[in-house]
Amino acid sequence: MATAAAAARRLFRPSFPSSVSNTSRLLSSTASPSPHRSPNTNSPVAFDWSDDDADNHTTPLPPSTAKISELPPPYDPFSKKPTLADPSDPTNLQEIFHRMRTEGLTDYAIKMFDGLSKDGLTHEALALFAVIKDKGAMPDVVAHTAVLEAYVNAGPAHWRDAVRTYDRMLASGVKPNAYTLAVLVRGLSASDRCSEAGRYLVEMLDRGMRPNVATYIAAFEAYVRAEKVEEGKVLLETMKGKGFVADEEAVRSGTVKRGHLFRGVMNLLFGN
Repeated sequence: MATAAAAARRLFRPSFPSSVSNTSRLLSSTASPSPHRSPNTNSPVAFDWSDDDADNHTTPLPPSTAKISELPPPYDPFSKKPTLADPSDPTNLQEIFHRMRTEGLTDYAIKMFDGLSKDGLTHEALALFAVIKDKGAMPDVVAHTAVLEAYVNAGPAHWRDAVRTYDRMLASGVKPNAYTLAVLVRGLSASDRCSEAGRYLVEMLDRGMRPNVATYIAAFEAYVRAEKVEEGKVLLETMKGKGFVADEEAVRSGTVKRGHLFRGVMNLLFGN
């Protein structure tokens, strides 16, 4: 971990003048022709998906006024502070997307690096920043995942937008990483879309990824809340057939050890 942290510090030293403009170009390409308006602003929300994608066009962005050369402090794996502060109002998508366009996604890239590193995916984490260092541009997976996570954080009403963002990510030829799919699974689970969450859990396994405890707990809790335990058991058997093994000790330490939900998850996963 110390080696990963040192490498991350080296990767954050240079500034990348093209990163903000590239991020703006990528994100603005997902704008819909008839965006909804945020209740907190008169400006349209630029990244809300439309049901009609045939007439999409890109609205030119104003020049960025962000100070591109100022990078955040290096990643510190021993810090207890969050790598990226949560927005004051996660439902204000207009403000969140505006910040992505004008400030770039360096903070979000650190958050992704942190998530991959904590799951033991140090090689993937360093590969992410190697792209930034070698090409001087933000990897597309960071931008797509940032938009996806904004939608899942905005609440259950936006779960379809999150799925559409993921689908367009794949259609664009951008490969998701374990952090991307974990964000999607947990977001769908929080919206009680258990069947959809289960589908992407299986996709993680098909892609050779190992869901972390928080991710698969979230999905199976959604099945228990929806009283779809039998469907959850079918999902579990499918996952076991792909090499998945639930960690009982980790599940016990990662859930609130009381109540119907805890008992239901333990019974579903371990039969106890």
